[in-house]
Amino acid sequence: MMIQSGVDEKRRSALKLATESGGMNPRLQEVLDEADKVIVYAGTPAPSVSYKGELHVGVDLGTAYTVLVVLDENMTPLAGAYQFAQVVREGVVFDYMGAISIVRKLKQQVEERIGRKIESAATAYPPGVPLAEVRATGNVLQGAGIECSRLVDEATAANTILQIDSGVVVDVGGGTTKLAVIEGGKVVYTADEPTGGTQFTLVVAGAMHIPFMDAEALKTNPAEQARLFPAVKAVMEKVATIVSRHVEAYHPKRIYLCGGSARFPGMDRVIEEVTGIETIIPGEPLFVTPIGIAMNNIAGEVAQLW
Repeated sequence: MMIQSGVDEKRRSALKLATESGGMNPRLQEVLDEADKVIVYAGTPAPSVSYKGELHVGVDLGTAYTVLVVLDENMTPLAGAYQFAQVVREGVVFDYMGAISIVRKLKQQVEERIGRKIESAATAYPPGVPLAEVRATGNVLQGAGIECSRLVDEATAANTILQIDSGVVVDVGGGTTKLAVIEGGKVVYTADEPTGGTQFTLVVAGAMHIPFMDAEALKTNPAEQARLFPAVKAVMEKVATIVSRHVEAYHPKRIYLCGGSARFPGMDRVIEEVTGIETIIPGEPLFVTPIGIAMNNIAGEVAQLW
């Protein structure tokens, strides 16, 4: 716990400096701090919430984690839940019924907390995914009893909350590394390549001679991460070389890391060392994209899924 506390403090300090010195959402730290309080792992007891205003809901079907988050009318996190889930591979839903089951479970848990039905939500897709697979992502929500209000690409979703004027958003998920170059507040280039948290886990499993799920538990244990860092550093360096290759022509001044794999201590340092570009982890990186997705959920809108 002491290790993770120190990491969190460093992230807060770096994010504060980044917010003050560049074009970023001035509420970002406040929103992410609140998210860290109210978004809980599936099955974890959490207090009920009394709120009658407009809701904004987002569902992020990640390669490693599925996250459902609810924001209030001021775009502040109200409640949420997430779960480790291997139902998506490289941006494609391969376990359709499993994905529906998990989203339904998260929906029910959050509904119990807020005392209201979740009727609609936005969701997102990674760059380069075929249209049929984009629609399948929306259909997962429909299957779980949620109207899909909007389908938004993950880079745009992340920048909805970050509100970066220029730089690179790098989302290191379970199976892929997704990035978006932003200039003038707009996404001008995107890319998505294999390599992410699953590779971290495979390396740990190989180094420790243990099963995959045991390695996953070890990897996400803050008390073990310093010991595991030498083993996973090579994967971090691979992520960094992917980023370097894609952003070389744009000469960005700052990288913003998000996604569950960015939680591993030292990730920002390795990315910065390899790329030579200042690298910031904004608060709890797992929740950046889900919050941005939820901000794209507007009452009355319905996505075209056919």
